[in-house]
Amino acid sequence: MSAGLTEAIGSMGAEMRTDIRNYITAGDDQQWSGLPQGMVAIHCTHSNLMKKMIELKFDLHTTIGDLKARLHMHCGTPASAQRLILRDGGQDIAHLDDDSKMMGFYSIESGMTIHIIDTDPFSMSRGGGLEDVSLIQKYKMDDETYEARKGTVRQWIKEQKEADPNWKPPKQNNFSGNPWQKQPPPAPGAAEEIETGPETVVGMEVGMRCECQPGARRGEIAYVGEVAGLSGGGHWLGVRFDEPVGRSNGVVKGETIFECMERYGGFLRGKNVTVGDFPEAELDLEDTDEEEDEL
Repeated sequence: MSAGLTEAIGSMGAEMRTDIRNYITAGDDQQWSGLPQGMVAIHCTHSNLMKKMIELKFDLHTTIGDLKARLHMHCGTPASAQRLILRDGGQDIAHLDDDSKMMGFYSIESGMTIHIIDTDPFSMSRGGGLEDVSLIQKYKMDDETYEARKGTVRQWIKEQKEADPNWKPPKQNNFSGNPWQKQPPPAPGAAEEIETGPETVVGMEVGMRCECQPGARRGEIAYVGEVAGLSGGGHWLGVRFDEPVGRSNGVVKGETIFECMERYGGFLRGKNVTVGDFPEAELDLEDTDEEEDEL
């Protein structure tokens, strides 16, 4: 019961305090009424552990030896190193020393607590060994060993700087290093140049077979270059599809960029086009009206 509630109850009359206490504790005797006959639900504490094991279910015919074996699975202390004390309301009731006796012999009831004392002087749980992660010895690699390894981030950064003295790692550029922190937007024009520049269509030529995303639509490249009439500028690929899965007929603002039938053409960014051996495939009816990198 919280200190505030206790103080409030203390200022009330005796009859009201009794009524409130009875109301709060009315269901206590019914808490374990659903357990089968001969079963008890007990709490367990451990001398070396902070955690408390809540309402472990046991048959009263279980011997103390079998009880210790089961507690071993919960706390890690071997049965031979366990000393059990039965407690009720914080008071010691009995020492469960006879492994041959059943739990019922000690009149154990639901809600009582069995305290486990670990007598092993070399127990792994002593001094927080199983709970305090700061005690765990962590692997550390010295700088010389890391420097000699291949395929490391340090080696990759060194290679980038050797190739370009002005290169900076992402953390020093646009990335703060904190994945949960909102990142600053790229410099104006930088993103567009990276995504739409001539390097995005390198190796792609008119007449090449290709597959376009989304939808794995197939066709052939009919145009490579800039299109003045398209918003966004930069370099585009004009694709003549095998099926009517495009948005264009190759004409932009009255200028014929390439020839094809209505809905057999499209203008796409290079990142959405893969060139290769792509024979005609069956029609994919996936809707692509929301794609921003295609006009």
